[in-house]
Amino acid sequence: MAKTPAQRAAKHGTAATPSTVPVINNSTRRTPQKAQGNVNLFLIASSVASLFLFAYFHLLTLNQMKDLSGGLAMPQSFVFGFDMAHVEALRLAMDADAQGQLNYVGKTAGTLFPLLFAITALTMIASNVAKRPLRWALWVLPLAFAAISLWANAAVDSMMAAQKLDPGAVTMASGLVTASWMLLIATLLAIGLALFLGRKKKVAPAAS
Repeated sequence: MAKTPAQRAAKHGTAATPSTVPVINNSTRRTPQKAQGNVNLFLIASSVASLFLFAYFHLLTLNQMKDLSGGLAMPQSFVFGFDMAHVEALRLAMDADAQGQLNYVGKTAGTLFPLLFAITALTMIASNVAKRPLRWALWVLPLAFAAISLWANAAVDSMMAAQKLDPGAVTMASGLVTASWMLLIATLLAIGLALFLGRKKKVAPAAS
């Protein structure tokens, strides 16, 4: 007849009683250090990918598109906008295949870059800025950059594919492209401020 745990304990001592205390594996605990390490790994990977997409879209592909336009720059390359004369010359120089390539590039790298860059900026700001009002204020910049950039690409595609060139469409596309560049610069400044505040926050406890 099998003995109960109490009987076994009375005969052999407490060592014979099966332990009911759960074994805790401390290596699986999610510590703040591990969480921050995961965030840092994501930020490194996304920053490298964002830089690659920016270089691929603006420095490589759009420059190569000049070979299909007689040396004329693409609309997205103009930091301070473009005029009606440039767009007219560009439309005359580019055939349907060249315009199709510009449309494709805008929908691939031109879409992936602002989205990934905005996500990277949002995460970087969130992990370094403790004050909620300031964090929300800085978040507006990458969100606006992503939205305006996507809108600018769509406006350029519509302008280039239109049967008849509309001065209003040119003005809007030019303004959106310029706004996207200005928001990109502003977002980079916001990231710089967030990193400064994050470094200041880490140094303060060590100094005290």
